[in-house]
Amino acid sequence: MKQDFIKFPLHLIVHPYDGFWDLKYEGKGRIKVALAILLLVVITMIVQKQYAGFLVNFNDPRYLNSLDELKYIVLPFFLWCISNWSITTLMEGEGKFKEIVMATAYSLIPLVLIYVPTIIVSNFMASEETVFYYLLNVIASIWFLYLLFVGTMTMHQYTAKKTITTMLLTIVVMGIIVFLGTLMFSLVQQIFDFIHNVYKEIIFRT
Repeated sequence: MKQDFIKFPLHLIVHPYDGFWDLKYEGKGRIKVALAILLLVVITMIVQKQYAGFLVNFNDPRYLNSLDELKYIVLPFFLWCISNWSITTLMEGEGKFKEIVMATAYSLIPLVLIYVPTIIVSNFMASEETVFYYLLNVIASIWFLYLLFVGTMTMHQYTAKKTITTMLLTIVVMGIIVFLGTLMFSLVQQIFDFIHNVYKEIIFRT
């Protein structure tokens, strides 16, 4: 338990090449750990919006909805995994969907590790010290992107150039899926409205 939830994830974010290799080929990754990390990220983002110091928090807690984090974190997370799996299937990638989910989730660990202390410290910061808050958040984002890059490269056994191309194409596919999903939703809604109006018309005339 301690190895799965603490030691290996911390080893992976410090030694990503070894870590992602072990995750894929030594079977050290766990899907339950990946989902736990995703849950921690959601909780961290909610806490950040609710309790970060007022000097760095421009959200009005009265209008915050915690369920929005599912829309802004969980949905993009699985959209990325599905899009990446779709595109790498066509580009001879060796990564399985489960491995992509785990690699993406493990890459999120720096966000939790850095955001939590910065949220606490932000409540005691003076205005001239807020630059450190933003700097640490930028470091967390860069660390996350670096881990995602190494994870994608290792899962699919790509070169660096092909990994960058794949990640950019994944973003494009995410946009296409969102567009088609929105289009489909709109179409279904119009069909539903049409059927509802026809039904009302029939009821009215009879």
